[in-house]
Amino acid sequence: MFTRRRTLGLTAAAAAAAALARPAVAQAAQKIRVGYLHTLAVDGQIWTGVNRGSFAKYGIELELRQFNTGLELFQAMVGGSLDMLSTGAVVSNFPARGQGKVFLINDVEFATAQLWVRGEQGVKIIADLKGKRIATTAGTTAHVFLDKALRANGLDPKEVEILNQRMPEAVTSFISGAVPAVALWVPFDLTVREKVADAKKLVDAGAFYPEAAIVGGWAARNDWYEQNHDACGRIIKAWAEANDYMIANPEAALEELQKKNYSQVPLADLKAQYAAQKMFTTAEWKKLYADGTVAKWLQQVTDFFVKTANIPSAVPATTYFDPSLFLKNA
Repeated sequence: MFTRRRTLGLTAAAAAAAALARPAVAQAAQKIRVGYLHTLAVDGQIWTGVNRGSFAKYGIELELRQFNTGLELFQAMVGGSLDMLSTGAVVSNFPARGQGKVFLINDVEFATAQLWVRGEQGVKIIADLKGKRIATTAGTTAHVFLDKALRANGLDPKEVEILNQRMPEAVTSFISGAVPAVALWVPFDLTVREKVADAKKLVDAGAFYPEAAIVGGWAARNDWYEQNHDACGRIIKAWAEANDYMIANPEAALEELQKKNYSQVPLADLKAQYAAQKMFTTAEWKKLYADGTVAKWLQQVTDFFVKTANIPSAVPATTYFDPSLFLKNA
């Protein structure tokens, strides 16, 4: 009898110890409301992490909501319907206004922003755009890139007319012939290639790297961020696993993404999107976070928004970007 009680006692103690040692995945997952853009440079790591169970592994359940532009994303987050978001160049805009804390960078949008023109409307080179209308979405990655492309080719942005539309409408304006040029981001180029036979890509953002690097990444609502450093750290861990997997196994990663999340995009086109972004391994990102390169890249785009959107008393990137959680958790 004594032996049996002792055995039962040891079994119970072992069970209790095992329960304490269980990883986060065995506990109730923390639900986090995340907005995103459905373009590989923004959601590639998200869906790879979801598909491979990385977020679940660290006790995170992402409640994902898709948006068309980063402007809409930030408006939703500032309004309280999102806890955090993943987007492109707009990550350097609202945080500079004190609306959002940036804590994780996805990639450099190396060639994701592109300028397309219609030759039959008299546009062969960028200089031909003087006095003409260009459709784009103001305040986004495409707009930042367009400003740089014009200036680099001797055109003041004031010498062209910017038609500000949501990107789907901007592309439609170009396809219909209402404008001779459109500054867009992938994958909207696929629609242009399909619908306008003589459309020509004049330049993409890769021409201005690294002097005018445009980075995209994650920002959280200020109050949520301050109260949830642990959750942000676990998101970083899951993201890092997905990011490094994509870099080490691009063929397998893209095939899975195409099958599960990009079924309307041919695999060849998804591979082109992958090639259009510049990714870094977690180890490489750590160096770029630590030496101030990321903050510098963010500030370059913030400077654009300060000038074009007249942001008063703008918060510098060294304040709105917090590299500490990545350096601690990745």
